[in-house]
Amino acid sequence: MSVITVFNALHCNEELIISQLIDKTGYRLVSDNEVSGLASKMSGIPPERISRAFAAKASLFNPFTHEKERSIAYLRQAVAEILTEGNMVLTGFCSHFIPASISHVLRICLIADMAFRVKQAPSGQDKAIHKNDEDKASWVLRMTGRQDPWDPSLYDIVIPTDKIGAQESINLIVRNLNTEVLAPTEASQAALADFRLQAKIQIALTLEGHEVSVVVKEGAVTLTIEKNVLMLNRLEQELKEIVEKIEGVRSVVTEVGKNFHQADIYRKLDFQAPARVLLVDDEREFVQTLSERLLLRDMGSAIAYDGESALEMLREDEPDVMILDLKMPGIDGMEVLRRVKASQPEIEIIILTGHGNETDRETCMQLGAFAYLQKPVDIDVLSETMKQANEKIMLRRQQQGS
Repeated sequence: MSVITVFNALHCNEELIISQLIDKTGYRLVSDNEVSGLASKMSGIPPERISRAFAAKASLFNPFTHEKERSIAYLRQAVAEILTEGNMVLTGFCSHFIPASISHVLRICLIADMAFRVKQAPSGQDKAIHKNDEDKASWVLRMTGRQDPWDPSLYDIVIPTDKIGAQESINLIVRNLNTEVLAPTEASQAALADFRLQAKIQIALTLEGHEVSVVVKEGAVTLTIEKNVLMLNRLEQELKEIVEKIEGVRSVVTEVGKNFHQADIYRKLDFQAPARVLLVDDEREFVQTLSERLLLRDMGSAIAYDGESALEMLREDEPDVMILDLKMPGIDGMEVLRRVKASQPEIEIIILTGHGNETDRETCMQLGAFAYLQKPVDIDVLSETMKQANEKIMLRRQQQGS
C-alpha cells in the first residue's frame, strides 16, 4: 500500500528513471494528466483548464472566476481518492498535495545542474526549462510556503541525476521503499482519512462560493477565514452548517487568520454568472464603463481595444463569452467573429454595435454569433443575453461530460 512520489526538474533523466522504477516495483504510474482528468470529471471544468492551475501565471479571468482555486480544490480531492489505492508512483505537481502526516509515502526529488539539463534537452528548449522551473517554484510556494522547490526538507531523498546514474538512483529508491518506516500504520491511515475529509470539505465550501482554509485532525475541523467580512457571525454560522452535514465530521470551529484585518473584503462567489468575458471595442470610455457595470452584476471581464489585441489574447487565454463591436480599426469585428468561430467555435460571441444593419446581422448569425444587439443597449438586456450564452456553454459541457 506504499506510495512513491516523484517531483523533478525538467530534463533530469526523469523519464528513464520513472519508467525503470515502474518496471522494478510493479507499481502503477499516476501522472498529473490522470489527476487532472479525474478532477475534470468531478468538477465539469475542462481538463486543459484544470491543468492551468499548475502554471505560475494565472488566467486573465481568474480574479473573476477563481477557476485556479476551484481547480486546485478538485485536484486535491482527486489525489485524495487515488491515494486510497496505494502501490503507485505519483509524479509531478500533484505530489505536493500529500501532507507530511501521511507517512507511508516515499517522497523523491530528481534534480540536476542547469548545464546538464540544457544538454539533455532538445535544441532551443532553454526557455521551456526556465518556464517549468518558474511554474514549479510558484506551485511549491503555494502548497508548502517554501521558496525553494528543491528544498531537501520537503523530500525523503533528493537525487542529483547528473552525478548518480539511473540504475543507482532506482536501487536507492527501492532500498528505502522496502523499509518498515514506510509500512502503512494506523496513524498514517488516519492521516489519509483526514486528508480525504479535508478535500471533501474544501469542495463543499467551494461549490457554495466560499474560500477558507481547512484543517482536519481526527474528524475535528478548523476553518480559517483570511478576509475581512462585515457580518462575521453570520458567515461562521453558514460555514458550519455546510461542513457539519459532511459524513465523518465530528466538530467544527472557525477562526480568523493573520490576514483577516487587511482591506481585502470577503465575497461569496457566484459561479452561475458569466465570468470569463472578453469585451472587444475601440471606444475606450464606453467599454470601460460597460466592464464596471457588468462587475456590479457579478460578471467579470477583460478588455481588448482592437481586433488584433483580442486575437492575441485568445492565443493565451480563452473566454467563454465575447462582447464584440463590428466597426474597429485594423481587423474589424466581422473578421474577428469569422476567425474565432473557425478556430474556437465553443466561444459564444455577442455582437454589440452601433453601426450595423440587417445584412450585417444576418451575416453575423450565419457565422455563428450567439446574438446581435444594437447600441445603446439596456444593461439588463445585455446581462440576460450573457447569462443565456453562459447557460448554453454549461449545458454543452454537461452533455460532453455525460
